[in-house]
Formats: sequence, structure tokens, C-alpha cells
Amino acid sequence: MVTFRVVTIFPAIIRAYVGESILKRAIAADLIDVTVHDLRDYATDKHKTVDDYPYGGGAGMVMKPDPFFRVIEEQWPDRQSRRVVLLSPKGRTFTQDRALSFSRETRQTILLCGRYEAIDERVREALVDDEVSIGDYVLTGGELPALVIIDAVARLVPGVLGDSRSSAEDSFSCGLLDYPHYTRPEIFRGMTVPPVLLSGHHSEIERWRRIQSLRHTLERRPELLERLEMSQEDRKILKELKEEST
Repeated sequence: MVTFRVVTIFPAIIRAYVGESILKRAIAADLIDVTVHDLRDYATDKHKTVDDYPYGGGAGMVMKPDPFFRVIEEQWPDRQSRRVVLLSPKGRTFTQDRALSFSRETRQTILLCGRYEAIDERVREALVDDEVSIGDYVLTGGELPALVIIDAVARLVPGVLGDSRSSAEDSFSCGLLDYPHYTRPEIFRGMTVPPVLLSGHHSEIERWRRIQSLRHTLERRPELLERLEMSQEDRKILKELKEEST
């Protein structure tokens, strides 16, 4: 089972999201486990203070180290059984490959959600095993990145999705962007479903989908093609697509 432990000062944000839809069912079925720990419970003063002014001056407040040390040492004292992950714009970018790695993790994954200007650097130095960013931008806290990771990883756990092919065919899972999808009605406001999808010829449908995935990737994320393991057919299709665009 994939286990997530989320440390945050806004536990309701996490609980609200994981309490709905696919994640709720996955937790109920014991396919994943998500528990939330309120960092303020580990503050020692009567006001439950978790932040203070930065040494050296500067804007914003810095999250204090002691509540983080206390929650980790009390809840997960065995370092070998845990993987502490700090959500931070300084971290390595979260990708589908990293989601797959998380889905195979046998240790408890502890997600630390920062707030304010920063977390005291000593938390990173002494406790953190990995630092993860979900993109080159700054959010007000680590709760949304934590939920992004939980959601992306849960989709890769066997049994979470109704059809195991769903995650295998997602964008990035095969190195390409996803192909277009259609459902009923066949004609909507004059827009029609591509005839090949109605043909019943599975090999032709698969080829059309591959072409569309290559087309979308070439147009929108061409850098992904540089690390794609391509067949001769893929190379032929790409050559034709590039000729079309010139």
C-alpha cells in the first residue's frame, strides 16, 4: 500500500480533497493511505505559533524548525521507514516518471507543506530526504503540491482506476501527450467524430491515435520527442507531420 502522511497547518484542505471521488474510494479500499497531521499540534506555546521573524531581516515570516522536528520524531522516529519530502519551488520538478517512483515506494512518504516566506533551513538539512516542485512558479503553500502528488501517484496504484488502461494511456505515461477523445453524440453543433473511431477497425484506430499523440506532442511539447524511444513508423509519421506544417 502507498502511504502518505501530510504535515500542514491547514489540514482541512487536504482532508476535503482526499475525501471525494477516486481518492476517497481508493482509501476506503485500502489501496492508498492518507493521514494528515496539524503542525500546530506540535507547537509548544499557548498560541500554537509555527512562524517567526527571519534572522537578518527581510520580507515575510519563516516557519520555525521545532514543530517540524517534533512531529517527525514523535510520529516517525525510525528514519529507515520514512521518506520526508519537502514541497518547494527549489525542488526537482515532479513528473510522470517521478509519480511512478512514488507509487513504488515502500516507506511512508511524509509530505511537508510550507507556508509564509520559507521553512527554517535546518529542517531541510536534518530531516528532508527529497525536495519536490510542481512547476516554476510560487504558491502560497505546499498543500496544493501535496495533493497533486497524491492524486498523480494514486492513479498509478493497481486497482485505483476502474480500467487499468486509463493510467497507461495518460499523457506522459508513454512519453507523448494524449490523443483526442470523443463520446456521444456523434454530431454536436456541426462537429463530427473522426470516422476512423466509428469504423471498428482496431488497428486503424490505434494508428490514428498514435498519429494524433505525435501531432499534439510535436505542436505543443516538441522537447518530449527528444527522449522518446521511437519506432521506424513513428519516425515516418513525424517526418510527414513536419512536412505538413511547412
